[in-house]
Amino acid sequence: MSPKILITGGTGYIGGSVLHTLATAHPEWSITALLRTEPSDFSSKYPGVRVVRGTYDDADVLAREAAGADVVVHNGNSDHLPSLQALLAGLLRQPREKPGVLIHLSGTGIVSDFLSATHLGISNPKIWSDISSLDEIRSLPDMALHRLTEKLLHETAKTEGEGEGKIRIAVMCPPDIYGRGLGPGKTKSAFVPMFLREVGKLGRVFYVGEGENRRSWVHVNDLMSVYLRLVEEGVKEGGGVAGWNEEGYYFAGSQEVSHMEVARTMGEILKRHGMIENEEPIPISLEQLDGMIERHPMLGRYLFASNSRTKAERAKILLDYNPQAASLLESIEDDILAEIKKD
Repeated sequence: MSPKILITGGTGYIGGSVLHTLATAHPEWSITALLRTEPSDFSSKYPGVRVVRGTYDDADVLAREAAGADVVVHNGNSDHLPSLQALLAGLLRQPREKPGVLIHLSGTGIVSDFLSATHLGISNPKIWSDISSLDEIRSLPDMALHRLTEKLLHETAKTEGEGEGKIRIAVMCPPDIYGRGLGPGKTKSAFVPMFLREVGKLGRVFYVGEGENRRSWVHVNDLMSVYLRLVEEGVKEGGGVAGWNEEGYYFAGSQEVSHMEVARTMGEILKRHGMIENEEPIPISLEQLDGMIERHPMLGRYLFASNSRTKAERAKILLDYNPQAASLLESIEDDILAEIKKD
């Protein structure tokens, strides 16, 4: 009997890429996508995917669909507790022949230092491991990004997942992502469009402090290789070789880049395409930074001035993760042109 997979967030940048990856690699699987609205060409692109209309607020729908799934891949809003609670309730419904599997999208924002001004614009020496730093990550304060949802997952894993348990949980924690998304909806990540919007206002690329804040990055295709392998292990007896529950935590970064490196590269590209006159980055103040992206306070600090340095050790050890895509600095022109052309 083919595995039953439920995917949420199927028109988002990551969720859509997951949907495309799984449907393409395993057309024999029984895949269901929870969609708020169905793109007009969805059925022609993914004829084997069953669509259920719903949102993250439709707890009954989420619980029902999770109860009938072998694996749930939950994408989209990483901080939406009610949807996560509904999916867990569905997966924990009994009887089941084997434990249900939940793969939840979080992000390395949980270890970002943007809430403190100490390292804004300068390099923070702290590098987080998804193996040796796990106890420290699970002790972060509740104000940390994604902490409340990750806390719920860890508590559930401890109470329901020990031994042969009722559930297997993995947290996927990618860093900043680049590259064109693969799915039926959103195909652009957040950083490049938001940085370009602010560059358009200033007329220059910019940095904060020394511009030496460093962040991990991954190409969307490399991230999908981790997702694919993790789901493939999840449908196997005993969860395959993957780590779950207490060991179910996965960073996915493939490289680390400073903001200054990004700004200089983007400045050169934008000047070459006639978008700005001067390619050299300029410093901006914290007051200017905090005035950016007005609808989301502190997002400017997070995106442009913070550090989030991680090591994807678990996926490399257990899942043979071997990133293959071109680097961010080699690829970023494609992302810039896609945003400029609004294709």
